[in-house]
Amino acid sequence: MIKDKISVIGAGLAGCEAAWQLAKFGYNVDLYEMKPKKFSAAHKSKNFAELVCSNSLKSRRISSASGMLKEEMRLFGSLTLESAEKFSVDAGGALAVDRELFSEEVTRRLYSCQKINVINEEIINIPEGKVIIATGPLTSDDLTTTISKLIGGDQLHFYDAAAPIISANSIDMEKTFFASRYGNGSADYINCPMNKEEYETFYESLVNGECAQLHEFDKPKVYEGCMPIEIMAKRGKDTIRFGPLKPVGIYHPVTNEKYYAVLQLRKENAEGTMYNMVGFQTNLKFGEQKRIFSLIPGLEHAEFLRYGVMHRNTFINSPRLLDDKLRLKNNKNIRFAGQITGVEGYMESAACGIISSRLLIEELSDSEKCILPETTMMGSLLRYITSEDVRDFQPMGANMGLLPRLDVKIKDKKKRYETLATRGLLDLKNILKN
Repeated sequence: MIKDKISVIGAGLAGCEAAWQLAKFGYNVDLYEMKPKKFSAAHKSKNFAELVCSNSLKSRRISSASGMLKEEMRLFGSLTLESAEKFSVDAGGALAVDRELFSEEVTRRLYSCQKINVINEEIINIPEGKVIIATGPLTSDDLTTTISKLIGGDQLHFYDAAAPIISANSIDMEKTFFASRYGNGSADYINCPMNKEEYETFYESLVNGECAQLHEFDKPKVYEGCMPIEIMAKRGKDTIRFGPLKPVGIYHPVTNEKYYAVLQLRKENAEGTMYNMVGFQTNLKFGEQKRIFSLIPGLEHAEFLRYGVMHRNTFINSPRLLDDKLRLKNNKNIRFAGQITGVEGYMESAACGIISSRLLIEELSDSEKCILPETTMMGSLLRYITSEDVRDFQPMGANMGLLPRLDVKIKDKKKRYETLATRGLLDLKNILKN
């Protein structure tokens, strides 16, 4: 069957998944990516599916929202998931990747696909025909202007922050120890413990640290999941002790000692030569990051391979602009996918690429069947970003609160989450089987 060519703009996680799904079903795809001719402020690699903020794709547990989402994506033959598992690094119960090898794998597979024609150029004008715009939260200024005109100027901005990366060799292992919270999985995290006095010294320096200047015309609107550590700390002295530095479930493997606060460092690559400061997204000036973060026990002589940065993210007002098929209400040929729609997170972005492409495939094959019941995490995310009932629309990541309630009440949270996940996955399997 001869199939018309479809344009996918952007080779981030969402665009790569969308192109891959379309190609699997026999459609010819023009995949537009402005790298390596032009880079955004946050991107550095020439490869596709570049992971900017972190190398963690969150939990594998089926009883978690992110774990449930991964299992749904697996049923669709997710390119992101296959590549991530091929180049995973130890991270306890989470799925984390060697980000360079991961991106290289995604890039190689897309270039190798005969149905996908990669075009390395910046798109300013939207191509004719069926289009999926998946340019992510760092859409270029010129394309942003085009989209703004297309949707009547309804764009929102917020800021996203990336955590620093430290050389493993510079970490003082005499003051730190390997362990995972509650002993889940293997002891993959390096833990930097603090007593009360050490924490208070660090806290005072953090809340008084000097931040990088932001443009006055782009006032920060920060998504909670990427809140800079210094902003979070200013909410109260114990806020970060109940967040990124919470000591709950972390004990010294030899002495069984408990601590006042604990910073966890997660492996950034398979070799374990680099470690990410978990939850320490920041907009502090580079010199301030070196000074303040070196106050943490074990990091006194830390070598920062990458300082934390903060960059602008862009997303559209999807509930007002998109229909339940992710099409623009005023132009049914144009779909959106990924973080530009308001889904938040790596896997959520990739999942949205799958959703957008599969909805397009349904349309082109004149199929009326629904492949995404609301009991699934993917279906619930789709409902959230396209529901007109959403008033103050803000980015949303996968969470169990998005799912419809169970018919019976289950008090135990773990059992309730497992039941929700089992229900959704069974519904999805039955639909795909039929």
